[in-house]
Amino acid sequence: MEDKENLDWDKQTENIEKKNNILIDGFYEHLTTKSINPKTIQNHINNVDFYVNTFLLRYGIIPAEEGSNEIGEFLGDFFIRKAMWSNKASVKQNTVSLKKFYTYLNEIGELPKKDLIELKLTIKIEADIWIERVEKYNNTDDDWY
Repeated sequence: MEDKENLDWDKQTENIEKKNNILIDGFYEHLTTKSINPKTIQNHINNVDFYVNTFLLRYGIIPAEEGSNEIGEFLGDFFIRKAMWSNKASVKQNTVSLKKFYTYLNEIGELPKKDLIELKLTIKIEADIWIERVEKYNNTDDDWY
């Protein structure tokens, strides 16, 4: 029974990752039509890929287009603990990348407007908390959480 469950999990994650990568490729193409530095575009792609293909896919088997409501868990906890490069700047960069990505998904019809509004509101309300947490986490003199 366990082997069948592993095969189902593998197949499910493989299918979601393929769809995620198609969305990321489209996002990349979308960004290249803007006046954005290629290095900045690559940073956005890396941030989005880590969110959708590491956090959403590996820790919840959630497709990218269904994951906009997980940003608080990601930036408020997972990213801080699992990304060795987490700091104030990288949290801010991720909020920008994910906001751009989910705006793109809304524009192509993959994300309802209400979910995009909720994502932006979550970022507005919680970003300072995430930044405070990452600074505490990275300061070994403070207790985390």
